[in-house]
Amino acid sequence: MKNLIEVSKIVTKKKVRKIEIFDSATLESANSKFAEFYESLSSGKFRNDRDAATQLYGCTPSHDKYRQLKSRFRKRLLNTLFFIDVNLPSSSNYDRAYFSCNKDWTLVKILASNNAHQTAQDLAKSILTTALKFKFADVIVNCCRILRQYAAEGGLEKEYAVYNDHLEEYKIVLEAEMQSEELFQQALLKYNMTNLEMTELKEQLFKHCDDLVCLSEEHDSPVINYNMYLVWAFRYELQRDYVAMLEVCNQAEKYIEDNPNYYQEDKLATFHLKKMTAYLHLRDFKNGRVNVEKSLRTFPEGRKLWFRFLEYYLLLAFHTENYINAMAIFNRAKNHSKFKRLDHQTREKWKIFETYLNYFLESQPDKIAVLRAQAVRTFRLTRFLNDPVIYPKNLRTFTVHLVIAQFLFYLEKSNFQMASERIDRLRSYATKQLSRDGQHRMINFIRLLHQLSKADFDPARMTGTEKYLNQLEEQPFFYRGIIQELEIVPLEKLWSYILERVK
Repeated sequence: MKNLIEVSKIVTKKKVRKIEIFDSATLESANSKFAEFYESLSSGKFRNDRDAATQLYGCTPSHDKYRQLKSRFRKRLLNTLFFIDVNLPSSSNYDRAYFSCNKDWTLVKILASNNAHQTAQDLAKSILTTALKFKFADVIVNCCRILRQYAAEGGLEKEYAVYNDHLEEYKIVLEAEMQSEELFQQALLKYNMTNLEMTELKEQLFKHCDDLVCLSEEHDSPVINYNMYLVWAFRYELQRDYVAMLEVCNQAEKYIEDNPNYYQEDKLATFHLKKMTAYLHLRDFKNGRVNVEKSLRTFPEGRKLWFRFLEYYLLLAFHTENYINAMAIFNRAKNHSKFKRLDHQTREKWKIFETYLNYFLESQPDKIAVLRAQAVRTFRLTRFLNDPVIYPKNLRTFTVHLVIAQFLFYLEKSNFQMASERIDRLRSYATKQLSRDGQHRMINFIRLLHQLSKADFDPARMTGTEKYLNQLEEQPFFYRGIIQELEIVPLEKLWSYILERVK
């Protein structure tokens, strides 16, 4: 009762007239601009302020009506975060506990700043119990600091000693966790850099891996252990040692299995995706299928993560010429009720998959002619060939892939004039707009196509292809989910396929 009295006094003095959040009543209200704004944002209809202002008010983004609505909408949206449901089945105990501890810690600070010290102290003790169970070092340090202060003020020597011991232990752990985070972030930075020399990269990652192993041996911390496994996975991925990378991911999964209190869905998903990356590069369809089917059962169906697993599954089918499986995987994704809710970029990527799937089904020998009748019926070849295929600069790779697909269809029809026109367009991209660092493989592939065009599509008359093919093979296919690295079929393999078609 004392706690309730303390809190009621604060609320009585400083309460607001109305709590502005997005609840069911607000979002289901007819003719509500808030509801319309929210629904359009969540469904991906708005790409920018201009889209929103035009639909909501038929005005420009600088108009006072839109700016006021956006400001009030933002405030409500942020307030609603304090009331999100963390008890969903998809949330792990670890994630729910960490969210609750931090949310309650905010209340402790509010209570303490308003002199409700008894309530603040009791709530901090409750948070500490949970934090110790899950080893949230940062939360433990925060709680023990304030509880040690209250113990000192109350002359409670035994309680002071308990909190002081926890503080001394976990501030060392927290320091080690921050050190592991820095090592992970440095490794992530290098992992995402495409122009770093491999020798320099290896030396730096080796040291980071060794340092993280030392930290993991000194402290039993899930934060440190997760960072260690991730950095080791980065190291082997960049070395193209996919067998070792699989072993690291398996060890990480074993750690998660042995420590259920530390289970975090996003961490497990990361290791599952890393394994799919390894199987993709090893072109191991059998084990890749086992892994991805397990992943699709483990993680909630229909979420963006679920579609990412299907993306890797589809690419693996393409890379291993399992076109029957590719068709089934594509239909599994496209027919899902939540496919239309994916962001624009992801849906456009699947449109490229659809195009190549139809090409390979159309160009296969008669022994799988039955597949042609089952090809994606929404695909219209004539419409596709007449499409100018123009994407913004950040999606230029999509343009290149689709222009290559147009070339392939024209080649299949023996329409060499239109095929040459597509090659000329590709040459323009290779010369002026593709990155020599990040898209080296694509540039050399386009140069090979140019040599074929110069030889009037007669492989026997081609010259100068060896150097481009060697440069293509010297830098093997490497995909980390980055758009610029996407290859629906490895380019060396696609080049061989093209030569077979023009013989």
